[in-house]
Amino acid sequence: MEDQEILAKFADPASRNLAFNQLVRKYQQRVYWHVRKMVVDHQDADDLTQDTFVKVWKNLSTFRQDASLFTWIYRIATNECLNFLSSKRRKFFLPLNDVGAELLAKAEADPGLLSGDEVEQKLQKAILRLPDKQRLVFNLKYYEDMTYEQMADVTGTSVGALKASYHHAVKKIEQYVNNQPTND
Repeated sequence: MEDQEILAKFADPASRNLAFNQLVRKYQQRVYWHVRKMVVDHQDADDLTQDTFVKVWKNLSTFRQDASLFTWIYRIATNECLNFLSSKRRKFFLPLNDVGAELLAKAEADPGLLSGDEVEQKLQKAILRLPDKQRLVFNLKYYEDMTYEQMADVTGTSVGALKASYHHAVKKIEQYVNNQPTND
């Protein structure tokens, strides 16, 4: 179902619940994996995905449609992730690097998350070492294949800043992958 149809059904109180269920079915998996790439832990990703859709439900009637529904939902999910990671840092008094190390430890403990061949595993480990915003930009560009304009809608960041962030992320990933011995 197209987003415009979902929005039209949501505007009608008689079909609001059905429309929202269709919206969740359409985007839940993509949102979950977007969140999971940021927070790593399944339970945290599940909770944040649910929080995202609660916010979507509460705010969908005021959605202005100046961005696509998809990018609007991703923006909510992204903000939920960044707030969660920031809160985790404050709560446990963790510096930036320690959160990355914690995420990496969780990823290594979950055999399903770091899947693929050795090169793919190195890439995933390198991504987890990136600062939150660089990891976000890299994931959106590399895994979601978003344009910089779409990423700007999701993140509220300028295209130029996103290009710089992506460039820095790629350089850090290349440095990590090239400097790691086999069987990291």
